[in-house]
Amino acid sequence: MSAVIGRASVRFADFLRDHAALLRKLQWGVVGIYFFLLIIPAVLPLPGNAASMFNNLTIAAQFAFWGIWWPFVLVSMPLLGRAWCGWLCPEGMLTEWASQHGRGHAIPKWMRWGGWPFVAFALTTVYGQLVSVYQYPWAVLAVLGGSTVAAIGIGWYYGRGKRVWCKYLCPVNGVFSLLAKLAPWHYKVSEEAWRQSLSSGQRMIRIQPVNCAPLVPLRHMKGASGCHMCGRCSGYRDAIALLPRSPEAEIVEVAQADAWQTALICLGLMGIAVGAFLWSASPWYVDLKQIIATWLIDRNVMWPLAENAPWFILTHYPDVNDVFSWLDGGLILAFALGAAVVVGGSLYLALWIASSVAPLQSASNRFMGLHTLAQALIPCAGIGVFLGLSATTITLLKHEGMETTWVNPARFVLLALAIGWSLRLAWRVLGKRAVGLGRRGLAWLVFAAGLGPFVAAWVLFFAVW
Repeated sequence: MSAVIGRASVRFADFLRDHAALLRKLQWGVVGIYFFLLIIPAVLPLPGNAASMFNNLTIAAQFAFWGIWWPFVLVSMPLLGRAWCGWLCPEGMLTEWASQHGRGHAIPKWMRWGGWPFVAFALTTVYGQLVSVYQYPWAVLAVLGGSTVAAIGIGWYYGRGKRVWCKYLCPVNGVFSLLAKLAPWHYKVSEEAWRQSLSSGQRMIRIQPVNCAPLVPLRHMKGASGCHMCGRCSGYRDAIALLPRSPEAEIVEVAQADAWQTALICLGLMGIAVGAFLWSASPWYVDLKQIIATWLIDRNVMWPLAENAPWFILTHYPDVNDVFSWLDGGLILAFALGAAVVVGGSLYLALWIASSVAPLQSASNRFMGLHTLAQALIPCAGIGVFLGLSATTITLLKHEGMETTWVNPARFVLLALAIGWSLRLAWRVLGKRAVGLGRRGLAWLVFAAGLGPFVAAWVLFFAVW
């Protein structure tokens, strides 16, 4: 059976390679739909309370972007790898097109900094909450449109036919790279076949190089996290083929981890993102706002209560009675940072203790054991972002009259499955370390305990608040 699947996947990858022009046409079609949904709602009046996705383009675009597009792009990553990036992503297509016709400058050192995936994700997530990106088309235009303009500009100025933006600065590049590690497919590179293709008998044959737009070093490619699954390299030097694999192989066996990936998992996906999703439903936010506002009024400090920020800094739509004060903005930031400290800090502490109990003896970096163990959190990190984004899906469907009593049980089932998978991955990762069963078990229990605040946050969101 596995051989049949392997042959089918190889044929599919060859099809992608041989029909690249057709794939480009599909991508340009997605670009057209993307610009239509991005721009047209921004020039229309805001919808009224009776508006529906079936009679109002703004609501339909809102549902398309935040109800379907982004939640299920995330789902596609552990199922298909970064196929979205290589087959459909409008920003990827636009930045590569711009790079083909641009200045072709060398990629600067500052852009290669490893912290950009975390920083870009954190800033975009928080900014989206400040301008209410899930509710208003002008906010969507600022966040997604601003990202698209930056992608085109970076593509035009740097590289030559490359996706420099995708590789280094895309706000979701780090998220996609992490989730793609769980994909049951990857382009496997045979080092032996590659060496044979360079043997003396074949040196006289000129082999056309592959333009790997996301700048993956093909010969040394070990996993799926950086690959856009476009198929351009399929069969190259008879050494690269799309093949099935265990969804756990890249985390347990390859274990390519670093401090910035750990920061993105713990502080970003399981910290800042959780706070960004939960603040609007939390009674703590309302209580804290009332306490601070009373304190400020008693002292005649009124500027934090002013509602004069423009819409591109803080939500400002007085026509629909939705305006944020400077205090609102500060509390949203505090809520996101607080979640990063409480949830992300608990995870960091658990990882540090677990890695101290069961250290990675062969690592030259004493923190590498912590970073490799953090990779086991990827299923939980992914499901958290999916649950948060799908809350918008459910809200829009409820507005359309859909029955949603099944939603909370489904949410907790998904959360339980993700936790179970993370615990299994942690057990397997710890099994690679030269420690006894007792220390392995104790480290695993500490890892499990570190998930407590993360789980509690979602229980509060879905069952208490």
